[in-house]
Amino acid sequence: MSTLLRDFWYIAMPGKNLKVGQLVGKKMLGDPILVGRREDGQVFAMRDICPHRGIPLHHGWIEGDGVCCCYHGWKFNTEDGKCSHIPSMTEYDKLDIQRIQVQSYPCREVQGNIWVYIPEDFKRGINELELPSVPIIPGFGESLPHISETLHFACHIDHAVIGLMDPAHGPFVHTSWWWRSGPRKFRVKEKLYEPIRQGFRLVPYDMPVSAKPYKLLGNNISIEIIFELPSVRTEILRGDRYQACSFTTVTPIDETQCEVHQSLYWTIPWMGMFKPILRSLTLQFLGQDRDVVIKQQEGLVYNPSLMLIDDADTQAKWYYRLKQEYSLSQQENRPFKNPIDARVLRWRS
Repeated sequence: MSTLLRDFWYIAMPGKNLKVGQLVGKKMLGDPILVGRREDGQVFAMRDICPHRGIPLHHGWIEGDGVCCCYHGWKFNTEDGKCSHIPSMTEYDKLDIQRIQVQSYPCREVQGNIWVYIPEDFKRGINELELPSVPIIPGFGESLPHISETLHFACHIDHAVIGLMDPAHGPFVHTSWWWRSGPRKFRVKEKLYEPIRQGFRLVPYDMPVSAKPYKLLGNNISIEIIFELPSVRTEILRGDRYQACSFTTVTPIDETQCEVHQSLYWTIPWMGMFKPILRSLTLQFLGQDRDVVIKQQEGLVYNPSLMLIDDADTQAKWYYRLKQEYSLSQQENRPFKNPIDARVLRWRS
């Protein structure tokens, strides 16, 4: 299944990476998209192509409430993409410049990430009141991430998503001394999963506080893992003193590459002093996932038959079923029906 799901919000970049007055050209789901931040701090997104001569608008600049093209100075409003000024025009020209428009994308900055809504069809129009909510992390309010990192994965989004949710690859891929050392010790895992709106979640359960890092959160620590289409994975650890969250999303660049965005949140007040170390460890951990899918591409070029087994690969199966149901519901113009039932999964890792 190689479809890229539209009519969803995708992360374009962490908010900290976009300065006031800055323009960034992105490719998202194969579309050229301009993301910018105005002088008032508001973010916006539009098609990164000037309709006049086709030059990317990210080579231009922000002027007030508009973006100016570097080629001829044409100016486009950041709210709706309509042309507001053409410097070369005189009073003798009869052109109605308001009819010239660059496609504008809904854009939001939420909990420190910049999201862009990618519609299936611009011709249908976009009703802001009917847009789905931007994904948020429950229990963290307006908190900003303490660490936000983005890595490029040279693979289709499906391989990145199922690689990140794969519960059995850890002992073989994540072998850093600070994460796992010594001989591999396997034991049976047994977890209850249940369906949610457009995905599934690991039902929260109490963790045995055997690892020292978890003890920072206090006692009675529980973990909850949530996955929702198109590619949003939220892992929340809650203790009786503090809580922490790893928030991971995957944004397709096109059919052959994607970006993985990971944000870390916590409520431990003194953890800030360890940010440089934690950032390095986060990049190393994500890099291990990236490196293994790069190796995977060496085999995939031969288009081999692939297999998914129970129960270790059940989450991957659910992901494909969710994608298929979503595509069918869009084609048939009907509500989405979650095809997943509550189930206990068991695997060794």
